[in-house]
Amino acid sequence: MLWDKEIDMEMDFFRAKCKENNLRMTTQRMAIYEEVARSKDHPNADTIFKKIQRKHPTISFDTVNRTLQTFAEIGILNVVEGHGDPKRFDPNADTHHHFRCVRCNRIIDFYDDSYDRLKLPKQFKKGFIVLGKKVVLEGICDRCG
Repeated sequence: MLWDKEIDMEMDFFRAKCKENNLRMTTQRMAIYEEVARSKDHPNADTIFKKIQRKHPTISFDTVNRTLQTFAEIGILNVVEGHGDPKRFDPNADTHHHFRCVRCNRIIDFYDDSYDRLKLPKQFKKGFIVLGKKVVLEGICDRCG
């Protein structure tokens, strides 16, 4: 869980991205982003909805889901998807990669310069525009193993 100083920095980033993208700062949007930033465990829309609903009982799941999608589209959050699992959201804007446990679905961030420098396969060098590289390792985590 993040300390208040870290949350303040996350919220400053959030405000700047909203302003940059002409996205109104609403109480609901701020609550949704803060909940994702505090969680750090790559929550899905349903998890965020259940937590937000305690403070905002009139908010709908659709509002939470659409807001998370909007945040992903403008670069406030990243989407982490598994095979057939619901989309999960990551507020970490730093270059990093993920390990996903196939048993418990836990997602763990990791940093490795060698993964950041992966070369593109020849087939993608002509005619393709690569916007980013993300490596997802899958296996069994230390808790399940």
